[in-house]
Amino acid sequence: MSDLSLMRIGPVLQGDGTGTPFRATVTGAQVVTDAHGRYAEAARRGSLFVAHNVAAQALTVGLATVYTGLCISNPLGNKFNAEILGYGFALTVAPAAIASIHMQGGYSAIANVVHTTPLAAPGIQNTLLGIGAPSTMKADSSATTVNPGYVLPLMGGFTAAALPASPMVWHDVSGLIVVPPGGWVAIAALTAVTGFGGFAWEEVPIK
Repeated sequence: MSDLSLMRIGPVLQGDGTGTPFRATVTGAQVVTDAHGRYAEAARRGSLFVAHNVAAQALTVGLATVYTGLCISNPLGNKFNAEILGYGFALTVAPAAIASIHMQGGYSAIANVVHTTPLAAPGIQNTLLGIGAPSTMKADSSATTVNPGYVLPLMGGFTAAALPASPMVWHDVSGLIVVPPGGWVAIAALTAVTGFGGFAWEEVPIK
């Protein structure tokens, strides 16, 4: 068995679950930075998912329970949490009035989101494209939500009847928001806007 107090210069190539020494630089310093992309390991394991509108979608004004846009929900009784990694919205039409874009969400221990219009194909995709396991979450372009509230901002308001020159279209939240069974998140706007929404998340077993 490997002595875990030892270090090795260069990449450690043993498979997961085996005893491996720490990795070191040529000066003997322990290497603690990522060997690959930030989300590469979770993606290879098939636990990362994305959902994206397949056509430009009108966003319901924020906090309306009868919702259109992009809603990700976790069914009651599920054995996984959804840890939100990022979300975004790309405008396709100049808004009629000043609009800010937000993440909204909610939770109920007794009532699921009503899935009026499931997200059109391909729907939720595993980022291990083509071979990853299906998601345990639900994605809808139209739904009836429960207990809505604003969670995080995405994009500030801007001049009516114009598109912002440099919009912030993606917000990396790195697991800050966790959606448990009975919870949901969606993209919302202060006033009605149209465009494409997207979410990325990891599905983690509930301990």
